[in-house]
Amino acid sequence: MILPHRFRFPVFLAFTLGVITLQLAGSLPGQVSSGTTKSYDIVVYGGTSGGIAAAIQSARLGKSVIVIEPSSHLGGLTTGGLGATDIGNKAAIGGLSREFYQRVGKWYADPKNWVHESASKYNERRKSSGENEMWTFEPHVAMRVYKDWLAEYPAIQVVMNERLDLKNGVKKNPATKAIESISMESGKVYAGKVFIDATYEGDLMAKAGVPYHVGREGEKVYGETLNGIRVEKSTHHQFTHKVDPYVIPGKPESGLIPLIQAGGPGEEGAGDHRVQAYNYRMCTTDVAENRRAWPKPDGYDEKTYELVLRNCEAGDHRKSWNPVWMPNRKTDTNNNFAVSTDYIGANYEYPDADYAKRQAIIDDHKRYQQGLMWTLANHPRVPQEIRDHFQKLGLAKDEFVETDNWPPQLYVREARRMISDYVMTQHNCQRKVTAEDSVGMGAYNMDSHNCQRYVTKEGYVRNEGDIQVGVPPYPISYKSIRPAKEHVTNLLVPVCLSASHISYGSIRMEPVFMVLGQSAATAASFAIDGKTSVQDVDYAKLREKLLEDKQVLEWQGSHGGAAGIVPSSLPGVVVDDALARTKGEWTASGSISGFVGSGYHTDGNEQKGEKSALFELKIPKTGSYDIRMSWTPNANRASNVPVVVEAGTLRTETRVNQRNAAGKDGFHTLGRMTLNAGQTVNVVISNDKTDGHVIIDAVQALPAQD
Repeated sequence: MILPHRFRFPVFLAFTLGVITLQLAGSLPGQVSSGTTKSYDIVVYGGTSGGIAAAIQSARLGKSVIVIEPSSHLGGLTTGGLGATDIGNKAAIGGLSREFYQRVGKWYADPKNWVHESASKYNERRKSSGENEMWTFEPHVAMRVYKDWLAEYPAIQVVMNERLDLKNGVKKNPATKAIESISMESGKVYAGKVFIDATYEGDLMAKAGVPYHVGREGEKVYGETLNGIRVEKSTHHQFTHKVDPYVIPGKPESGLIPLIQAGGPGEEGAGDHRVQAYNYRMCTTDVAENRRAWPKPDGYDEKTYELVLRNCEAGDHRKSWNPVWMPNRKTDTNNNFAVSTDYIGANYEYPDADYAKRQAIIDDHKRYQQGLMWTLANHPRVPQEIRDHFQKLGLAKDEFVETDNWPPQLYVREARRMISDYVMTQHNCQRKVTAEDSVGMGAYNMDSHNCQRYVTKEGYVRNEGDIQVGVPPYPISYKSIRPAKEHVTNLLVPVCLSASHISYGSIRMEPVFMVLGQSAATAASFAIDGKTSVQDVDYAKLREKLLEDKQVLEWQGSHGGAAGIVPSSLPGVVVDDALARTKGEWTASGSISGFVGSGYHTDGNEQKGEKSALFELKIPKTGSYDIRMSWTPNANRASNVPVVVEAGTLRTETRVNQRNAAGKDGFHTLGRMTLNAGQTVNVVISNDKTDGHVIIDAVQALPAQD
């Protein structure tokens, strides 16, 4: 289905790339060719990170394999600008996924690969001592690692710019429900024993007749509390000032300015067709000789950015992006605050669209984001301090050279999601339900970007849909990456897997896609060897092989190691940062180990005095308690973090040094209080007048021991 586009966005004509084939290897051993049909053990459709991992694992298991990439770009988001790896807990990542980051680490271990800064200066901010892995990297390095890795397996074939025929591209055996072959627009046909759909869109899965969902399920579908429309919980990346939405301010009859939808947000908790916003992860630099000025795109119309300008004029002078530093003075730059690089509402039709419509949406996103950056850096209605800030960074000249330094991959955060006989939900992410057939771990926050921008009853602009809730590491079910047996018997779907909107927000991370791609290829190999369907693969044997290949299938983390600890396993009353009530925009992170829960949040060393976090500890039993807080130490932390503890008439104020370790068990005692059962202790951490990054992780009320 193609969903109606209900926004006032301009529509542009699409263009289609010519078909160019890149073949990294010659004929495969045991490959059977007949006319335009080529046959393989495993056919991987989609050269994303998950697809590459699937191909490498297939080759390691002795299977003939081909990767068919519909575009001219290999590696998906991992090579497309997302160098600030979203992890949650590093210890939850194993197998080929961890090997990829170790290979990146090996690259940066060579001093000659540090051109614009020293490794020591960078690593003191971003890398834990003793790690072999590198979790932040430049796009061209990720591409180099992938291509070198694939070249180690001459049996792997990769073809580029071959798109599935969306009308008649899948041939299935009606009796066995098995895919026999897939056809490309070029007329080429690829037959296989097992197919893996590793695309972000799920085209092969959908055209094979597998049911799927687009948009947000209502909260009642799976009994979730975070799915569906969430006005009350949408506090992140939000407007902080009253911004008039009308063409003629104060006059609704004049119509809405661009980037705002007509009508209200909808019923709280209800499902809808809306998809969380997409953007491009730009690679920028402040190195003058490698920096280019922001391009003003063809078709630029300043009216598109009236909301941006009015928001500035209303008093919101926050720097509306999030540039995270990569090696060599480059960034992976993401969305931030009320109006930023997320093109809210412009992607609803994308998941089910044909190629021409998708290209139009892709072009529109590029035009919007390039125009946004030019506006913030140059428009006279933007305050000078903001213009100066956005002129300090520009696109890196030595990245994405073939696409004029612009990322070639749109960040398709979510498109189709398969509906199998097991659906990963919020309950899995919070470990209220545990999958017994794990093929990998999720560990990142349940993270949905905003889905819509609307006008409140009071007549001001508001965003909706951004949800960020922390999770402990949790297993991902094998049944969630394969369809139900009545639909297809030889297909695996490690990217557009079976998951609700809110749980997919946690699972949808590049390292996890690599993990699931490897597991999918292992299951495919077992199905081929056992001459069985993917549904009938012996899980016990699959699990044994996955563990042999160093996949992480169960949570083994402990406090102070490479991963965080589950808050409920700690003594006393513990409140993680995921449950804190925050003011201002805090950025989720997990780059420094030793945290509680799925990670921690940082103020980014910005907007001093504007950010705070309230932790509420409810005391279960009358007695004396030590009130404590945890953080991960680092040289870039603030040495003077203000902390206020209040309980009734009791109040203490202190400043803590987060450059030093909190304590032997990771916690620092703020003070001791005698408290009554049912009493609430409020701990407020702020970034007022601090001299570095402020970290919020967890607070604890621990019964006094002496």
